Amino acid sequence: MSERFRVGELAERVGLSVRTLHHWDEVGLLRPSERTSAGHRLYDETDLSRLQRILSLRQLGLSLAEIGAWLTRSDRSLADDLELHLSRLDREIRELDALRRRLGRVVGHLRATGTVSVDDLFACMESTMNVERHFTPEQMAAIERRGKELGADAIARTQDEWTALIAEVQAAMDRGADPGSTEVQGLAARWRELVERFTGGDAGIAAGVRQVWQQEGDAIRAQHGGPDPAMFEYMGRAFAAGKAD
Repeated sequence: MSERFRVGELAERVGLSVRTLHHWDEVGLLRPSERTSAGHRLYDETDLSRLQRILSLRQLGLSLAEIGAWLTRSDRSLADDLELHLSRLDREIRELDALRRRLGRVVGHLRATGTVSVDDLFACMESTMNVERHFTPEQMAAIERRGKELGADAIARTQDEWTALIAEVQAAMDRGADPGSTEVQGLAARWRELVERFTGGDAGIAAGVRQVWQQEGDAIRAQHGGPDPAMFEYMGRAFAAGKAD
């Protein structure tokens, strides 16, 4: 004979209230297969399978009436419902993982730049979501790993280095310095080093960064500053001059 469970035992094992099980019995959703001579409910393995289906379908957002109708379908089984539940969980995990990555980058931004206003925080989140469109999930995961490898202190130092480098490049541009000169070639070498530090030398991520600046550059500069198209063009000539040498 298979194991039987009283209503109190079942409620404790699965984390439901006795009142809930009583209600599901009353509405015909989960009626126990047996009762004792004293009228106490007894649930067997068949009842447990039905209960698992009910719980999975409830997680999918179905009402009790919808669940009741669903359970009468001859083309559905416990395995089918569990697969449906797994599919929903997989999607939720992906969504939560994406949210975790976004929040992690927001935290990194806050730690690197100090206290920000609510408007700045929303702008950071909005720009982060826009930037994500330019990278594959694998590239986003690689960027996250790279950030962990560098650590918050190194990221903050890198941001400071970028700020200083951009100012030096702008000064060279204002003076009309030749992109092929020793001075500008030195700036180009530092530029490449900082890009490689962020991308880990991944050409795909580097291409994504270029797309970000091409398509989202105005919004990023408005919120956080950064190089403008003229500077990118100037540094492009510097890189070309370095290759020609």
